[in-house]
Amino acid sequence: MTTIADHKRKIREHVEEINDAIDYGIEKRPITLGFHASACGVELLELFLHKSDLISTGKVVKHSWFKRPRQDQKIDPLIERKLPVHFAGKEDIYNLLYSVEENRDALVYGKCTKSQIESVITAFFSLKKEIEKKLHELGESLD
Repeated sequence: MTTIADHKRKIREHVEEINDAIDYGIEKRPITLGFHASACGVELLELFLHKSDLISTGKVVKHSWFKRPRQDQKIDPLIERKLPVHFAGKEDIYNLLYSVEENRDALVYGKCTKSQIESVITAFFSLKKEIEKKLHELGESLD
């Protein structure tokens, strides 16, 4: 069971690693950026969902649930099947997570381009900003 304090500690560690990798040079640290952006994005979402009482503190959200649905897909997206919750701005947050996840494997396991790395960084920091706004509305911060 992950507490709010545990989520915050993990988020701080992920963000520190992301910032260190950016400072070192994004093309020299794509694995670090892909891994930590993905893990931290899910951690941010979990923190918000726990704080909003939309999921229990024992519920774990997995990064692999954020596979972008196809236009012609007939069944609900995987994330909707695994995590049927509703909140304002969900589509925007999920789209940012989709953006991180669709490039994650290229950064972590394969060859990636600078634009893929930049895309992950941009999506991650946009996601972080959106979650921080939502947490602020709940009287919570990442500090």
